[in-house]
Amino acid sequence: MQKIGRCKVGTAAHEIGHTLGFFHTHSRHDRDKFILFNRENVEVSTEVFLFFHNKSNLHTLQSKYLDEFTKQTTLTNENYGIPYDYGSIMHYGATMASLDGQPTMLARDGNYTQTLGSPFVSFYDLIMMNFHYGCNTICKRETSARCSMGGIPHPRNCSTCLCPTGYGGKECKERPQGCGQEYEATSSYKVLEDVVGHPEQGYTDREDYEKCTYWVKAPTGKKIEIEIVGLSDGLAVDGCQYGGVEIKTNKDQKLTGYRFCAKEDAGVRLVSKRNIVPIITYNRVYFTKTILKYRIAP
Repeated sequence: MQKIGRCKVGTAAHEIGHTLGFFHTHSRHDRDKFILFNRENVEVSTEVFLFFHNKSNLHTLQSKYLDEFTKQTTLTNENYGIPYDYGSIMHYGATMASLDGQPTMLARDGNYTQTLGSPFVSFYDLIMMNFHYGCNTICKRETSARCSMGGIPHPRNCSTCLCPTGYGGKECKERPQGCGQEYEATSSYKVLEDVVGHPEQGYTDREDYEKCTYWVKAPTGKKIEIEIVGLSDGLAVDGCQYGGVEIKTNKDQKLTGYRFCAKEDAGVRLVSKRNIVPIITYNRVYFTKTILKYRIAP
């Protein structure tokens, strides 16, 4: 029997995505509207560098990694009208193939930079896969579940919905079961404090993530302001792969929310486009502590 090396679930899902026909998200033909690509900061092949080390202009060197960032064209890339999702499983992290540890890619929406390199299959990844293989035509509108918040009828059970992250229930109208609760925002700041993980297990990767989902709600027509007060130290990596918090303030709730996992994120302030904000805390290494404050946006 062949011995298979240990592989993270997110990495396996990414490679399966390629097998099923997906390009990298950062290779989409429209990527320049959403990310800034720093070609000069991509790591140079050791062999090429040694061959050309006397050249004064290293910008002409070919990199063994540049093919990973090749931008597609409208002839080679079909996105089915699906928007650019910074949290796609097919998106590399901000420092992938970096020459010096500094970003090779930056999100034009700066609050999304840590989300790049996500370990999770995003909801739009699922939708695109359904379009690509025609699964979106299985459920007939007149006999399928009526899904809220951008959910879609489940192709294997059209009477139930596949829901965006942060939503659950048969029609995506409920908070997912499990850890978390609902809070009502007022005009004064309130504090949300959460700890998820197992510090007694040290820094060994656990097989799966522990998650808690909170809803912060406001009256219809109102928006919600969320401010990061504090986050745990020591788990800040591309994609917040070890643990962090996702805050979903976009109007389109199918999009991945903003993810944060660095103590330097304290002070970041977001204002929602809706009167409900799902907040998902998650962890698979040590523990993650999240402190937020929220109120109805003035």
